[in-house]
Amino acid sequence: MASNAVKRCAWVTDDPIYQAYHDNEWGVPETNSQALFAKLCLDGQQAGLSWLTILKKQKNYERAFYNFEPSAIAQMTEDDLERLMRDTGIVRNRIKIKSIIRNAKAFLEIEKSQPFNQYIWQFTDGKTLVNNWQSHDDVPTSTEESKAMSKALKKAGFNFVGETICYAFMQAVGMVNDHETGCHCYEATTKLAIKSVT
Repeated sequence: MASNAVKRCAWVTDDPIYQAYHDNEWGVPETNSQALFAKLCLDGQQAGLSWLTILKKQKNYERAFYNFEPSAIAQMTEDDLERLMRDTGIVRNRIKIKSIIRNAKAFLEIEKSQPFNQYIWQFTDGKTLVNNWQSHDDVPTSTEESKAMSKALKKAGFNFVGETICYAFMQAVGMVNDHETGCHCYEATTKLAIKSVT
């Protein structure tokens, strides 16, 4: 056995893009409101597809949707929608494209009363939930927290935010640390755990 083999979570493939995402982004706490919005939208685009498919198209999504600036997205028109339906760089699904516009409007409504980052992180009481999974098989696909987030986001006007998508989002933005304990990222992400979002 090679002594320099890097131990990663079981879901990671040999794809270098996937490995870089796992090593540098997944599970790292994110508290920037616009970045949280972007990730939530991208997770919604994943529905029915692999995350790697969306990850490879991320730059195209950023180009198509004004770097996920909600106020700009909220102004998009039917003409923009038709243009994006011809954009081969993104998933050309009308309902999914419209969902990003819808979600931007919902984001702006939430921001009228509180910062979006505080709204999102309230579901883990403003802190990272650090888990101790030995195996990928132990990791849940949804939790009470993700169910609560899904219900609240839907009520606020978001879509493509089911409880499984919400949990994948929570894992990605470090609301939970679901790196397996044997993964080389586990200790580092545990040290980055957020204790309070302000």
